[in-house]
Amino acid sequence: MTPPDQIEATDPALDEPVAHPSALRLTLTSPLYRGATIAVFLGAVGFSAAAPQIASFLVNDLGASLRAAGLFYLTSLTAPVAGYLIGRRSDRTGRRLGLFRWCAVLGFVGWIGIAYSTQLWMPYLISAVIGAFGGAATSQLFAAINDQLTARPNPHNDGVVAVVRMALTGGWVIGPAAGAFLAAHTSLRTMLVATALCTLAQIIPLGTLRITPGHGNTPQPQAVAPTAKAMLPLLAFTGLYVLVYLGEPIKYAYLPIYMTAQLGFPAGLSGAIIGIQPLAEIILMPLAVLVARRIGMMPLMVIGAAFGIAANICFATTGTAAGLFTGQILMGAVWGVFAALGIIVAQRLLPTAVATASAVFISSTALASALGGAAGGLGAASIGLPLVFLIPAAAGLLATVGLALMVRTES
Repeated sequence: MTPPDQIEATDPALDEPVAHPSALRLTLTSPLYRGATIAVFLGAVGFSAAAPQIASFLVNDLGASLRAAGLFYLTSLTAPVAGYLIGRRSDRTGRRLGLFRWCAVLGFVGWIGIAYSTQLWMPYLISAVIGAFGGAATSQLFAAINDQLTARPNPHNDGVVAVVRMALTGGWVIGPAAGAFLAAHTSLRTMLVATALCTLAQIIPLGTLRITPGHGNTPQPQAVAPTAKAMLPLLAFTGLYVLVYLGEPIKYAYLPIYMTAQLGFPAGLSGAIIGIQPLAEIILMPLAVLVARRIGMMPLMVIGAAFGIAANICFATTGTAAGLFTGQILMGAVWGVFAALGIIVAQRLLPTAVATASAVFISSTALASALGGAAGGLGAASIGLPLVFLIPAAAGLLATVGLALMVRTES
C-alpha cells in the first residue's frame, strides 16, 4: 500500500511506478525549503507585530498627529521600486540568497533606526529608503525556491510553495498578539527592537547555504532585462491582485470601529470575528492547491476574487455577527487562493526573470495597502460605515472581470 504522504507516477523509461514525496516531506528534507519556511515565519512575526503598533509609536513617542501617523503608510509606496531593483539584480546574477541576506540586514538596520528615532521625520525617511529594500527579502526566497523546484520537478512542487506561504500566514496570526503583549509589558521601542531582531533572524535558518547559479541548482543568470511586452501579463495580473487586496487595509481600519461603535459588539466577539480569517486561510490553502490541480490556477483566481466581492457585501449589508463571520470566512477563502498560488502564477507569467516577478508581485501589497488606506479614508468620510466596504466590493468586481478575461485570453 502506498504511504499517505506519497503518490505514484510512471517512469516512462522503466514503465514502473515511481513514488513522489509529499510537499511536506519535500519541505522538511530540503535545507532550502525548510530554511525558507522558518525564515518567512520569523519575518512575518516581526513585521506583523510592528504594523498595528507603528501609528501608536509615532503618536505617543514622537508626538505625531493622527493624520501624520496615517501618512506613514504612504512610505510603503517605495517598496515596489526597491523590489524591482533587487529583483533585476537577482536575475542578472542568479545569487538569490546573497541578496536575501543583504535585504534582511537592511531590514534590521531600518527597524533599529525607527526604534531609536528621536525626531518625527526620521521613521518616515528610514522606512521609505532603507525599509523598502528590507522588505524585498521574502521575494528572493521565493525566487530561490522556484529555481530549485524547476531544477527538480515533482508533482507536489506547488504544494511546497503553499507550505512556505502557510508559514508566512502563520506569522501574521501570531505577530499582532505578540507585538501587543510585548508593547504593553515593556515599551513600543522595545517591541520595535524585537521586530528588528526577528528580521535579522531570518538569516539563521538558511545558515551559510549557497546555491551557485548555472550548476544544476539554478538557471543561468539573465543578462538581458525582460521587455515591456514580456512583463505586460505579469503587470496586468499584479494590478488585478492590487484590486483584490485593496479591501484589506479598509477592513482592518474600519471593521473593528464598525463592530465596536455602531454594532456594540463586546471585545471578545470582535476579536473572534477578526481572528477567524487567518485561521480559515491556513486551513484552505492546501485545498486551494488541490482544486487548482483540477481546474487550473487562473480559473481558481477568478473564483477567489468573486469570494472577495461576496465578503465585502457581507460587511456592508448584514450588520450581524453571523454575517460578519461569514464575510471573514469568505475572505479567508480569498487569501487561501491568492496566498497559496499568487506567487506561482506571477513567476510563470515571467519565467525568464522569476526574481523580478516575485519582487513585483510581493511588493504590490505595499502599494495596495497605501491605495486602500487612501480609498478607505475618503470613503469613510463621504459614505460612512458600513457602506465604505462597497468600495473594495467594486474593486473586487473589476478584478474578477479582469482575471476572467486573462483566463479567456490564455485559452
